[in-house]
Amino acid sequence: MVIRKYIAINEEEATKLAKEDLGQDVVILNVKNNSKRGFLGIFKKPSVEITAAVDEKKEEESVPDFSKLQEAIKETNAVLAANEAKVANEVKKEEKKMPDMEKISSNLLEDSSVPFSKENAQPKEKLEERLSNLQDLIEKQIQASNEVKEHKKQDSNQAYFDLIRKKLLDNEVEETYIDQIFSDIADSLSQNANLENILAGVYQKIVLKIGQPRLIDIRTRKTKYIFFIGPTGVGKTTTIAKIASTLRLTKQTKVALITSDTYRIAAVDQLKTYANILGIPLQVVYSPQDMKPAMEELSEYDLVFVDTAGRSHNNKEQKEDIQNLLDTVEDANKEVFLVLSATTKYKDLVKIAQTYSEITKYNLIFTKLDETETVGSLYNIHMLTGAPLSYATWGQNVPDDIGKIDAQSMAKKLLGGNS
Repeated sequence: MVIRKYIAINEEEATKLAKEDLGQDVVILNVKNNSKRGFLGIFKKPSVEITAAVDEKKEEESVPDFSKLQEAIKETNAVLAANEAKVANEVKKEEKKMPDMEKISSNLLEDSSVPFSKENAQPKEKLEERLSNLQDLIEKQIQASNEVKEHKKQDSNQAYFDLIRKKLLDNEVEETYIDQIFSDIADSLSQNANLENILAGVYQKIVLKIGQPRLIDIRTRKTKYIFFIGPTGVGKTTTIAKIASTLRLTKQTKVALITSDTYRIAAVDQLKTYANILGIPLQVVYSPQDMKPAMEELSEYDLVFVDTAGRSHNNKEQKEDIQNLLDTVEDANKEVFLVLSATTKYKDLVKIAQTYSEITKYNLIFTKLDETETVGSLYNIHMLTGAPLSYATWGQNVPDDIGKIDAQSMAKKLLGGNS
């Protein structure tokens, strides 16, 4: 499968370029509107960038390399041959039981010349029985033929599905979610679907299920409060510094900070250092009651990032503390981001995510992607909670080492390709 990008003044022109290059069977995977750039947006018009793919060609960078593909195809052909032989044997057995058609025809002609009576009723009944048996045999042959066709499709596709399943399992995607993906695309596959067709279908389905990242919306008329919640040690404070720096320096957003993390040693000093470097205010609150005066002090700012103390998802009292802090701001004026580490055991991630789901709705941020080889847990938690994916981080450098979670890149990585 070949995947390429095309840029034009609108989507129609970009699609036309893709079809001229890759052919009429091109599939559009993504459409991106590029905003104006240059001095005050004057010297460059807006454009549209599309990502297109076609199945007739192969490109190893876009399609994962399965080294055991040839072996799987041989095994598939062997299974098909065995099934055909089995059906043929069954048909031969039935044919041996089939009545002699010449005798039936002869008897039918003879019987048709004799008026119906009690004396000849028995031969006619036997003839009808034989004809009924013949009809049953024909129906069995038709059914057997249909079953062979269905087995060919299922067995051929299954070999490819098994290869893709293994790759997804290696990336720690839960088997339940793999089955959902396969079920969703099964009906759309042709009888002669090849690996590229199936792989493209799985890729597109994963992209759709991941969806667009939910990023912080800086378009606001009133001050918006962005809460960062999550366990201790996942990197909430550093993540806040990265996002605040990016918005402050590149978007000229008026940003302020609040911290309620007065439990961890030097936590306030760490955030204060970032605030001083960025030249933005920092308010420290020790309880939910302190939030109101802090909010009044920062009412002129666009975004206020609220750093919360790490809390154990097993501690009921600490859960209530988070709930009380969140309740100080109306839902319309706040966004909540649950920060999780990609290195945490999946079983623990499930418990943490479910516990915070009982408190509030949230978006998902995953940290420490540089410390793990798999990203299946990101997909699993997204599917489990229904919470939108937003940002990912991969290091301690501020304001670098952070970016939005891109569905296309993540899908490729899950399937063993280059992200």
